[in-house]
Amino acid sequence: MGYSGLFITKVASFGKRLLKDHFKSWVFQSLNGLIVLGSLVSFFVVAGCAYLYVFPTFHSVIQNYGISNSSSECNVFEGRWIRDESYPLYNASDCPFAERGFNCLVNGRKDQGYLKWRWKPKNCEIPRFRVHGVLEKLRGKRVVFIGDSMSRTQWESLICLLMTGVEDKRSVYEIKGNSITKRIRYLGVQFSSFNFSVVFYRSVFLVQPGLAPKHGPKRAKSSLHLDKMDEISKEWIDSDILIFNTGHWWTRSKLFEMGCYFQVGGALKLGMSIPTAFRTALNTWASWIETAINTNRTRVFFRSFESSHWSGRRRQFCKVTRNPLSKPKGRGQSPFSDIIMKVVENMAVPATVLHVTPMGAFRSDAHVGTNSDTPSVPDCSHWCLPGVPDMWNEILLSYLLSGN
Repeated sequence: MGYSGLFITKVASFGKRLLKDHFKSWVFQSLNGLIVLGSLVSFFVVAGCAYLYVFPTFHSVIQNYGISNSSSECNVFEGRWIRDESYPLYNASDCPFAERGFNCLVNGRKDQGYLKWRWKPKNCEIPRFRVHGVLEKLRGKRVVFIGDSMSRTQWESLICLLMTGVEDKRSVYEIKGNSITKRIRYLGVQFSSFNFSVVFYRSVFLVQPGLAPKHGPKRAKSSLHLDKMDEISKEWIDSDILIFNTGHWWTRSKLFEMGCYFQVGGALKLGMSIPTAFRTALNTWASWIETAINTNRTRVFFRSFESSHWSGRRRQFCKVTRNPLSKPKGRGQSPFSDIIMKVVENMAVPATVLHVTPMGAFRSDAHVGTNSDTPSVPDCSHWCLPGVPDMWNEILLSYLLSGN
């Protein structure tokens, strides 16, 4: 027992020394591993900082007022409206270029909740409007809106947004001294302090209206030349930014019921449907852009069809809600918008579709309704200002200022 006890004691002592030496070795190796790992992390951090210093464009999208992505791709027109108390971005009563008919608050609207909504894309952010950066970016340029009254509304919205950054309001004026009316074909506002202009041309079809052929049927009182651009299109060429829209006049009530039919060459196309005629006109527009516009200088945009919220078989009822709809209820798509996107997709030169149809589908609360300068005529097509067209312009400016 004495010998065995001594043997056990020696074995235990040897085991302790072995474990102690192994622990020291493990600690030493672990410390070495941590040192190596730390060195590698430091190297990559330094290398990354050096890369951003030498190639700063990696993070310039957000800094330079671009659309910031949180994923590899972003459809800025897929999203939802969220409440934002920092809106609206201007007071229409302080903007002399906002039509009285679109200033819903002045015209008697009591609730103001419709002013407090901002469009939030699903996978990215639209940068906040910073007026002074925009004014500088537009210095020396000519921005032109072409289309119907919806285009005029966006034109007014942009002017009102930009005027919030101009100290001397008298330096902003209509070039020819014209008052804003629904029928005038040209309106141009000069920002003299920054030497740029924001112009509107009324061209509801984009193609050329005219008289019907002499030997045509009696019901044809006028025609729409689908293969010819509007005669004032020559005035659009010398521009830096072009924003087009059309669609709201392409209806039976504004065409066939008024005796206006489609014409290609010298022949009336009495049996041509409105969608087919719309596509033909858009192809004429696309060919004109490809041949007449220098897209190396001029940015070209086409805004899609804007959702309206009429109800009834003949669109005779207009109910303006207090809040946006929770679902688009079938208004998120339009045959006209589909045609626009297809035509632009097939163009040989770059153009951008501002596909606002889905975002407008929710905003049954933002229409003029009876809060216009003619309250006896309800309006579920046009928008109050401030309102939805401001968001169109925020998106437009994001494209322009990011270079995308």
